[in-house]
Amino acid sequence: MSKKSLPDFTLPQPLARLGARLPQLPPTLLLTSSLNLALDRLLPREPLEPLIGKRVMIRVRDAGLSLRFTMGRRSFHPSFDPRTPDLCITASTRDFLSLMMREEDADTLFFSRRLIMEGDTDLGLLVKNTLDTIELPQFELGKLAPAQVFQQWRRLLSNRGATRLDCVDAA
Repeated sequence: MSKKSLPDFTLPQPLARLGARLPQLPPTLLLTSSLNLALDRLLPREPLEPLIGKRVMIRVRDAGLSLRFTMGRRSFHPSFDPRTPDLCITASTRDFLSLMMREEDADTLFFSRRLIMEGDTDLGLLVKNTLDTIELPQFELGKLAPAQVFQQWRRLLSNRGATRLDCVDAA
């Protein structure tokens, strides 16, 4: 079975302008919630302790997103601090997806100037090295296709319905 490669794309400029005008809190909450779910399961806390109290921003250039967050003692949370972040990681949507899908590594993107780290380089290396050492599950973009998502919901709902019917029959 051959692995499909992510096509080379850039989101249209009008989308970036729109994304920059929209509230950044919803996507930031999605990011911090995902990071919190990964803490202790996939992301070890100890190596990340230098991040505690630091301001981090993930900037998705072509989507107009600037996701600001910080790590507290227990979890990640959105940050409303307007000061310059301690660490800012910038890339395009396609490049962040290629990192998640493990098609490309951070070093390759960094040295080809497609991934930009600004601010505290020690924090940037800490994040990169932590992500390099953990075993992340394979991210499959195809599972997010509308038909796939709909099919998964349908299976889930039908399984729940069968369970409820089984309970009614047993009574």
